Amino acid sequence: MASRALLQRASGRGALHRIHRVTVASTVYLSKNFSTPNNIENSRNSSTSAKRTKELSEMSEEEVSGLKVKEDRLMRDLHETCEWGKGERWGSAPTETGMSRLSLSDADKKARDWFAQTTESLGCVVTTDFMGNQFAIRPGTKDGPPTVAGSHLDTQPTGGRYDGILGVTAGIEMLRTLHDNDITTSFPVGVVNWTNEEGARFPISMVSSGVWAGCIPLSHAHDLKEVGTGTATMKSELQRIGYLGEVDCNHETVPLAAHFELHIEQGPILEAEERKIGIVQGVQAYKWFTVKVRGADCHTGTTSFSHRADAMLAAAKMIVYSHRAAAKRGALASTGILQLKPGSTNTVPGSVDFSLDIRSPDDHIVEEVEKDCRVAFAALAAGDNIDGLNDHFTPSSKSCEVSWILDTHSPATKFHPDCISCVESAASSLFGNDTEALTKPMTSGAGHDSVYTSKRVPTTMIFVPSRDGVSHNPVEYTRPEDCAMGAQVLMQAVLRYDIRRAEGKV
Repeated sequence: MASRALLQRASGRGALHRIHRVTVASTVYLSKNFSTPNNIENSRNSSTSAKRTKELSEMSEEEVSGLKVKEDRLMRDLHETCEWGKGERWGSAPTETGMSRLSLSDADKKARDWFAQTTESLGCVVTTDFMGNQFAIRPGTKDGPPTVAGSHLDTQPTGGRYDGILGVTAGIEMLRTLHDNDITTSFPVGVVNWTNEEGARFPISMVSSGVWAGCIPLSHAHDLKEVGTGTATMKSELQRIGYLGEVDCNHETVPLAAHFELHIEQGPILEAEERKIGIVQGVQAYKWFTVKVRGADCHTGTTSFSHRADAMLAAAKMIVYSHRAAAKRGALASTGILQLKPGSTNTVPGSVDFSLDIRSPDDHIVEEVEKDCRVAFAALAAGDNIDGLNDHFTPSSKSCEVSWILDTHSPATKFHPDCISCVESAASSLFGNDTEALTKPMTSGAGHDSVYTSKRVPTTMIFVPSRDGVSHNPVEYTRPEDCAMGAQVLMQAVLRYDIRRAEGKV
C-alpha cells in the first residue's frame, strides 16, 4: 500500500524523540514532535539568559510552523490534574477512570490552584472575576486585549477526562511552548478557565461565560442553587473555596481580542470518517426547560386508576411525546433530570419536575418543537389522548396541571470567519497536502463557552475525535496523538491570529 510520511521537525537541537505512527486511511504519518519527560524538565529548567527572545512577528512561516507542542507533557498535565475528582473506574490502567469534578467543589479548587500556579510560573498574570473565571495572560510587545484559548476544568458527575480539560491543558501547553522557545507575541495571549460550563452542579450551562458576555445577570448566576437537595449557591461556594474574585465579570472589564477553544467532538463523525481535526463553523440552537407537573398524592393501594391525578404517569407521557415531536423534525429532545415527591413506594406522586433539552441547528425548529410540546403537554395533563399515548390506559376523572420554566436559551451560533481561517491555516501547516482529507467543517451539537464569547469577540472551535463518539461518560477517550494534534492546531491558530493582528489584517 502506497503511503507518504509527514515529517515534522521538533524545535531545539539534540532533543530525544519518540516516533508515533498514526495510520489514517492509506497515509502513515511519522511524527517526531514529542519529547520525553526528561527533556521537558531540562527545557523547563534551562537558563533563559543565554537565549535571545524572538518576536513572533519577525519569524518566517517555516519558523512559526516549526513550533511544536509536546505530547508527553500535554498528557502528563491532563492526567495529573485528573487526580483531583477521579470518578468511576472503567479499566485497569491508572488513567482509566472517569471524572466527577463538579464546579466549585473541593476538587475543583485544587484544579484551579494548579491552573493559577502553573500559568504564573510561565510568566502570566492571573485575574479572577466575580464568577470565578480565571484569565491567565502572557504579555506581548504591544498592549491590547489578549487572544486566548479557553475551556473549562469542571466535569459531569459521571464524566470523562477530556471534555473541557483537554482545552485548558492544551492552552497551557501553548504557553509552555512559547516559554521554552522564548517567543514573544505581538499582543498578549493567554488561557481562560470558565466556571461551571457543564451546568451539572448549578443548572445553567456556560453560565459564567454568559455573565461575562452580558447575557446572564450576575445576581441571577450568583443565586443559582445546586441541583438536588443541597442549599449552596454559586456565590456561597465561590466564597467558600476562595474564588469569588475582585474583578467584575464582564467583557468590558476583562476584554478579549479573540477566543479559540479546543474540544473533543463528543460525537462519532471524525472517527468514522478517519479525520483528525474538525473545523467548527458554529453551534446548534438549544433550549433548556424545567417542566412542572402537579397532580395529587394518594395511596397506591386504596386509590383506583380512575380516581388518580398521577403526576408521574403524566410526566412519562410528556417525555415520550417530546421524543416524537423532535424526531419528526430532525431535532433532539432529552430529559436528564427527574424529581418527584413525596418519594414513597406506596404513594402516587403528586409532584414531578423534569428537565427538557431541545436542540436543532435551526432556531425555528427548536421553536416548533417547543410550541408542539407545550400544547400537547397541557392536553396530556388534562387527560386527553394525544398521539395515542392514552391507548390501553384507564381514563381518570381527575387531571393534572403543567407549567414551564425556561432555564437556558442558546440560539444557533455562527463562528467568525477570521478565526476559522486561522484554524484552516494552522491545520494546513500540520497536514500539508492532506489537509482536506484529514479535516472537516463541522457544526457543534453541544453548547460550549465559545457560544457566549462569540457574542462579543471573534471566536471558533477545534474538534478532535472521540472514541465511539462517547462523552459525558467515564469511558470518554481521545488518543494521545489526537490530543497533541488538536493542541498543535490550537497553538498555531492563536499565533496566526496574533500575526494577523500585528499586520492589521483582523
